[in-house]
Amino acid sequence: GGAAAAVAAGEVWYAIGSDTGRSIRQPAACCGVTGMKPTYGAVSRYGLIAYASSLDQLGPIARSAADCAAILDVLMVHDRRDSTSLPTAGGLLAGLDGDLRGKRIGLPAECFGEGLDGGIRDAVTAAAQVLKARGALVETCSLPLTRYAVPTYYIIACAEASSNLSRFDGVKYGWRAEGYEDLGELYTKTRTQGF
Repeated sequence: GGAAAAVAAGEVWYAIGSDTGRSIRQPAACCGVTGMKPTYGAVSRYGLIAYASSLDQLGPIARSAADCAAILDVLMVHDRRDSTSLPTAGGLLAGLDGDLRGKRIGLPAECFGEGLDGGIRDAVTAAAQVLKARGALVETCSLPLTRYAVPTYYIIACAEASSNLSRFDGVKYGWRAEGYEDLGELYTKTRTQGF
């Protein structure tokens, strides 16, 4: 949230955030700026402390989609230090010429049901009209398995977090407290003193 607030306040031109489950996109939306979670492997995660490896991404927060595209054009390079890094071409900024002929935009019916705030519905509908005016084909689609997205996220995220963060137990990696009598006391002292 601090990165999005800094961009919104004009303190920085852009920020790079990490996003496992909305940590770029949601603060950006709340602060009135643009945040993007790129496709898996498009931006190297080298140096990022993993929470849930298959969900973690690094991406930009900026004042506009064009600024995010410019930042991603720089970030989207293959990194041999990240085994999931893909060779990508970039060129996102050049693709923002405003002509959307031949592009197809889907509005999932499941996202417009009960619980959707009227202001959000109106904003999405207005954005769809802008896209349509620029030549895109905008149509309603269905993603029937959407209801499983949140439970699936929590299963994956918790399992991977347990595995990824277990390395910081003071036994295999990292700082270790001294003066303990058993493994339980080692964990307690290490986490208390280390964090």
